[in-house]
Amino acid sequence: MTPSRIHRLTLSHFRNYRAAGLVTRADMVALVGPNGAGKTNCLEAISLLSPGRGLRRATLEDIADNQGDGSWAVSAEAEGALGLATLGTGIEAPRGEAQGAQRRCRIDRETVASATAFGDHLRMVWLTPAMDGLFLGAASERRRFFDRLVLAIDSQHSSRVSALERSLRSRNRLLEVRNFDDHWCDAIERETAELAVAVAAMRGQTAVKLAAMLRARGEMSAFPSANIALDGWMENALLSEPATSVEDRYRRILREQRARDAAAGRTLDGPHLTDLQVVYAPKNMPARDASTGEQKALLIGLVLAHATLVAETTGIGPLLLLDEVVAHLDPNRRSALFGELAKLGVQVWLTGADPAAFGDIGASGEIFDVENGRIISRRG
Repeated sequence: MTPSRIHRLTLSHFRNYRAAGLVTRADMVALVGPNGAGKTNCLEAISLLSPGRGLRRATLEDIADNQGDGSWAVSAEAEGALGLATLGTGIEAPRGEAQGAQRRCRIDRETVASATAFGDHLRMVWLTPAMDGLFLGAASERRRFFDRLVLAIDSQHSSRVSALERSLRSRNRLLEVRNFDDHWCDAIERETAELAVAVAAMRGQTAVKLAAMLRARGEMSAFPSANIALDGWMENALLSEPATSVEDRYRRILREQRARDAAAGRTLDGPHLTDLQVVYAPKNMPARDASTGEQKALLIGLVLAHATLVAETTGIGPLLLLDEVVAHLDPNRRSALFGELAKLGVQVWLTGADPAAFGDIGASGEIFDVENGRIISRRG
């Protein structure tokens, strides 16, 4: 396994950081500071060096330092699947009346088409407080969460999901026309079905593998296991039927439901509506019915199992970004978490307000103080 690691991180006009950075060779990197100091901002910057829109899914303009010129940049010297590389991303200052910022991505100072290319170097998995309500929230949030898990295994997944969303929007717009052209609709639905099958197939395969990983962990972990399944007919059908058969079936559904979808103003069937079902295994109950503490521990167990799956499936150990996770754990479970993270053999970035919470990270860890836009190592 080749672990994903960041050795040097440089931030320029990124949220509350005008100019900051750090250098580390640690396996566990703890960012410690008061609320609002910028700890999560630092993790967000790292997350932008992976496919997708980062852990906050923020708009590009919102990331820039309020006192800057509208530009921002993140750069990292990273070690990953292809060896050492310099990864960078950001936007330039607006010029004239130009509308909409364009994000630029570079690898070893050469421009690449998109952040998808970062997936060839690093894989990432993260857990943030925003995910605490995952089991009680909307299906769309669980679907996005699971798509992020898939993306850590297949760096092209987000591109296919985005393409499917665009294709569905095109179909919806066409159906708004009173006398739409059947040939145009056939063409759009053919594209939609192809993309839907590609998205659903990767989801289904990942769900099966992750479920098996969760079962294998069983009693070996201090964090509870989960039984997971996807509530989507296409994902489940693709596990036993040929892709061509499922694709043809979805095209027939789309054709037959044009009138209904036109009346609704949206497509009422397909993998864009899939939900993730999670059962709290120790009590065999839906995760939504578990206590807040049980749900938090369940999420940590899911992320740990997924990190192991990513390493086994891709041969690349993922970078773990764990935002404000240890603060919610008692001392015994916190120590158990550090032990399990050490066994993964990957680099882990953690945040917290209480320095005492990181007393057990060991000699391979490094603590940085974060305050007033600065990041300072305690090692001096």
